[in-house]
Amino acid sequence: MPSIAVLPGLTPESYRRHPLHGEAAAWPEKNCYADLWIGFLHTLGLEPLALLPFTVAVDFEGDQWTFFKPPPEELRSLYGVDVQELTVWRPLIEHAKEHLAAGKLISTESDAFWLPDTAGTDYRRSHTKTTILMADLDLANERLGYFHNAGYFELQGEDFRQLFRLDAPPDPAFLPLFAEVVRIDRLVRRNASDLSDLAFDLLRQHFAWRPRSNPFSRFAARIESDMPAMHEAGLAHYHQWAFASVRQAGAAFELLGAHLRWMATQGYPELGEAAPHFEAIGTANKTLILKGARAVNARRALGADELLQGMASDWERGIAVLQPLLGDA
Repeated sequence: MPSIAVLPGLTPESYRRHPLHGEAAAWPEKNCYADLWIGFLHTLGLEPLALLPFTVAVDFEGDQWTFFKPPPEELRSLYGVDVQELTVWRPLIEHAKEHLAAGKLISTESDAFWLPDTAGTDYRRSHTKTTILMADLDLANERLGYFHNAGYFELQGEDFRQLFRLDAPPDPAFLPLFAEVVRIDRLVRRNASDLSDLAFDLLRQHFAWRPRSNPFSRFAARIESDMPAMHEAGLAHYHQWAFASVRQAGAAFELLGAHLRWMATQGYPELGEAAPHFEAIGTANKTLILKGARAVNARRALGADELLQGMASDWERGIAVLQPLLGDA
């Protein structure tokens, strides 16, 4: 069958990153699901900065921070992008052939062990779950083009066969990974003013679901109680913990700061006054993740009280700026 490209002309070489994924970002990679939407919307010529109001509700959940994801209904209301769960009732390759040929993309959980863009971390080293967005399928040459993390990549050969389980015998015990169909046939290209007005309404809605108490105060208490166990478990365990906690907190509030700065340029200047507080949280977590690794490796106290107190203070100040602008709940 011929190659199927939902976005003709897109290649790893032609792909251009959004500034959210640029070198100036404290967290060039946020989390796999949020990142693929930033990259995909940017490739479509849409502004992903409008998609980020949901980050204001990010909270410390106890053993992790919120794994933040853009709500599907907001992708539809802002951009006309429709996301629906894919019932994986037959081999994934069959779904990919059908839906990509119809001009749709597939977002699917995948094993990073077979994703060459993770070279140096998971590729051919460890089996970890991540999410990709399939955009270009060439079955004859066993090649797949996909969005992942901060970029657009291709895989082929054995990686292709393993990703789609082409060499695996039928296994009734295998549970298919979660997947979604992404339709772009009703794409809406709003002007910046209309887009920011919609984003403001979403920001108010998500602000009502902000944490009831300071999440960084709770985070600081949990870190103190968990550090002895992390000393015993070692660096591998620490990196898993840090991805679920420090990285999610840092990346989420960096995105919130970027969103508020963008809104300030679109007729909501007061929102921009809160941006530095949330951006400071993003930067501070970058320091924390490195400080934590050194503490676990040396089996010594973290010594991050001042850093965590600063995050708690910045969260309070940022929320205080937003409260009169977005309403109380």
